[in-house]
Amino acid sequence: MNKYYLFFGNLANPLKIEIISALKEKDMSVLELTKKLNTEQSKLSHALTSLKHCSIVNDKKEGKKRIYSLNRETILPMLQIIDKHEHKFCGKCRALESRNK
Repeated sequence: MNKYYLFFGNLANPLKIEIISALKEKDMSVLELTKKLNTEQSKLSHALTSLKHCSIVNDKKEGKKRIYSLNRETILPMLQIIDKHEHKFCGKCRALESRNK
């Protein structure tokens, strides 16, 4: 399977994007993410496992909890580039989107 398909497939999932956005703010446990995203723990755990397999998120054990964080080497810089791109170039996209509503 194409590596881009696998990678961007993870980023195309709404729950996974919510997880990534939440972890951009701060590292969190499954319980914290469940509360913040108002989703079932089983769905969240499945999504985290997929993100972890692609090294989009990392986890570390703290006592009985697992704390999840974004991959700071590659994913966090990529998100910063996306934010910069959106700020500089996506005004036309937003205008088209609001016109089509």
